[in-house]
Amino acid sequence: MSTIYKSAAGEQQLRRRYEETLAAWPVTAEHLRIPTREGETFVLASGPPEAPPLVLLHGAGANASMWQGDIATWSRHFRTYAVDLIGEPGLSSPSRPPLASDAYARWLDDVLDGLEIGTAPVVATSLGGWMALDHAIRRPGRVTRLALLCPGGVGGQRMGLFFKALLLRPLGRWGMRRSARSATGLNTPQAEPVLDQVVLTFQQFRPRTERLPVFTDDALRGLGIPLLVIAGTDDAVFDSAGTVRRVRENVPDATVRLLAGVGHAIFGQTDEVLAFLRK
Repeated sequence: MSTIYKSAAGEQQLRRRYEETLAAWPVTAEHLRIPTREGETFVLASGPPEAPPLVLLHGAGANASMWQGDIATWSRHFRTYAVDLIGEPGLSSPSRPPLASDAYARWLDDVLDGLEIGTAPVVATSLGGWMALDHAIRRPGRVTRLALLCPGGVGGQRMGLFFKALLLRPLGRWGMRRSARSATGLNTPQAEPVLDQVVLTFQQFRPRTERLPVFTDDALRGLGIPLLVIAGTDDAVFDSAGTVRRVRENVPDATVRLLAGVGHAIFGQTDEVLAFLRK
């Protein structure tokens, strides 16, 4: 059993659920396994092989299935590569090197090299957004364009939610569901399946507790690539107002959207992101 799961049975339960999702993927896809210095990385590839590449990086406590609602649109225009982040509940290695290092940039180098991708745009969210920014800053010229949803490492990180979740854990599924609702900001009947998956995941999975390093103003100023940032005013995980302010101050040509009443889980941006990618 990997140490990122609470039990071997829980790991298998999450893996079976993920494999069911992959079997119902809305478009034809290849399942690729890329060797890296951090262990094997799973990548779900969709779209025409001759189309330009697009790399997708999900958030913490998730896997490539989070792009299920976007992939049919994006894969008509790009060869999409949805990467399962290492150390998260997907099919990649459980490795979690220190965030305050260049380990994730080197890991992404290995992934891109294994996919024979020289340069590419990246769409990423939350923890994946932090990894995408980290890679773009450390590897100038390799990332051509960045579309980020509620990215980490820009605005402040709200650790209070983590401790609230610990307090609610003894209340069982009800407490975990309340915590998940607070974290994601999802409060509609349509969001119930997403909340179900979040609760199931965190019943069986050990999330990271390491705080994400914050990028300096100079690092943000040096990006030098087209940037789209979409955040929600009610994000309980990151200070979205701080994210927007720092992006506008340091990347004045960036396209920034702050969505009123939206929390950390941002959906319905498929067309907005596509328009940005195709500029």
